[in-house]
Amino acid sequence: MNHMTPEVICIGQAVIDCITREMDRAPFSEGKARARSITLNAGGDAMNESCVLAGMGRRAELVCGTGDDFAGQYLLDQARQKGVGTDRAQVVPGMQTPVANMFVAADGSRSSVSSLATLLEGYIPDPGDLRGVKVMSLASLFRAPLDQAEIVCGLVRAAHAAGAVVCADCKLPTFRQLKLEELEEVLPMIDYFFPNETEAAYYSGKEDLFDMGETLLQRGFRHVIIKAGERGCLVFGDGKPYELPAIEVPVVDTTGAGDNFVAGFIDGLLRGLAVKECCRAGLEQAALSVQHVGAT
Repeated sequence: MNHMTPEVICIGQAVIDCITREMDRAPFSEGKARARSITLNAGGDAMNESCVLAGMGRRAELVCGTGDDFAGQYLLDQARQKGVGTDRAQVVPGMQTPVANMFVAADGSRSSVSSLATLLEGYIPDPGDLRGVKVMSLASLFRAPLDQAEIVCGLVRAAHAAGAVVCADCKLPTFRQLKLEELEEVLPMIDYFFPNETEAAYYSGKEDLFDMGETLLQRGFRHVIIKAGERGCLVFGDGKPYELPAIEVPVVDTTGAGDNFVAGFIDGLLRGLAVKECCRAGLEQAALSVQHVGAT
């Protein structure tokens, strides 16, 4: 375990993904179905981002909450094996570690099922000493534990005071809803906001991608980067809005592609690249990730 100050900390969910690929639409016999493969993978936005960044040679630290169960131990073991720091992760006695069912179609598209365990009841993230940390990533904004205004505002203020760049990937709400209005005071402290198309539509209330980005920018975010799948990404806040195309590759599984994009972008920031080049680095990392099963 490397006890040096991390370059980046990733705060959010660590989840086990049970990934079922290419399940038959109709059962081949009563009560039974077939699939190409069923695998267990370490997942969750904070887990994915930190593991990808560590694989790129970055000192990455995972800030998450797990239960004192098999799933939680598995996730933390996987993080450590990949070179991710876990000193700031918390094991909460009696809490159930989230497990998600992921269903991946032949074209790589996916759907998922989550349970109440994703609420992470009893867990409040503590980022610890942020001195020397260059980037703080809120890897799953609007999902527990980042679905409570006082927690999010406290984390953003602390990172901003420490001089860290603040990135925020996001999710749609599930069991608990947090509105942008509740974060109004800290939105200008969030340097980069990374919604996908569906999330950008939900949080902006708009239908056109450029309207979504402009609306979110006006809410206070310093930069808004919409992850648009096969279309690539759209960038707002870096001068005139612009679009960068995705890299065409064979798609096996899109699980974690957005997390890989953010990790690639953050690595670009740490290399001192301009925003456009950071986006290209994100697109390159996302293209690598969709060519295999799982996020890392």
